Amino acid sequence: MYTKIFRTVIIGAPGSGKGTISELIVKTYGCLHISTGDILRQNIVKNTDLGKKAKQYIADGQLVPDEIVTKTVLARITEVGNKSYILDGFPRNIAQAEALAAREQIDAVITLNIPHDVIIDRVKNRWIHAPSGRVYNIGFHDPKVPGKDDVTGESLTQREDDKPDVVAKRLQLYDELMKPVIAWYEKKGLVATFKGNKTKEIWPRVELFLRDRMNM
Repeated sequence: MYTKIFRTVIIGAPGSGKGTISELIVKTYGCLHISTGDILRQNIVKNTDLGKKAKQYIADGQLVPDEIVTKTVLARITEVGNKSYILDGFPRNIAQAEALAAREQIDAVITLNIPHDVIIDRVKNRWIHAPSGRVYNIGFHDPKVPGKDDVTGESLTQREDDKPDVVAKRLQLYDELMKPVIAWYEKKGLVATFKGNKTKEIWPRVELFLRDRMNM
């Protein structure tokens, strides 16, 4: 367990392995995982007003509007307080990056560079336990019992935004939105980019990078 407060942003396209890498960072370094997607999906499951709005955008392959995401994430950061965290799914544009910078000192930005065709093939095999956000990938991270969550035994489902045509649309949106954000962080010297096709290839390099940064 590291005692230094360390705040990291992770950036990667939908299906790039952000969730899995984030889980490994949490287990290795004791950080909290603040995931915009998980927060929104939990609201969808609970059928809150936020969840109802988000569900339609996601089903249509659209990104949830800025004002909804910003309000939700900044509220969660306030709840976290003075703790290390990895921020997944935020910021999505320069305005959000600036809003975050006004509130928090970000120590590193990890970007995952995975070919789009690899992502589209990967998400076809992705199943989730909606209430918790746990993710399984058939052939890589299989559930112990096919179709069932390891912890609760409840049924797994596939997300609407994991359908190939919706994924392709979201990947295009991701590239258009995130390139300026990555460039903004690059100017601040915070970006470390990790390229590869599989999470197990990328994780050792991410771990080494974080270990070096946390010990600075």
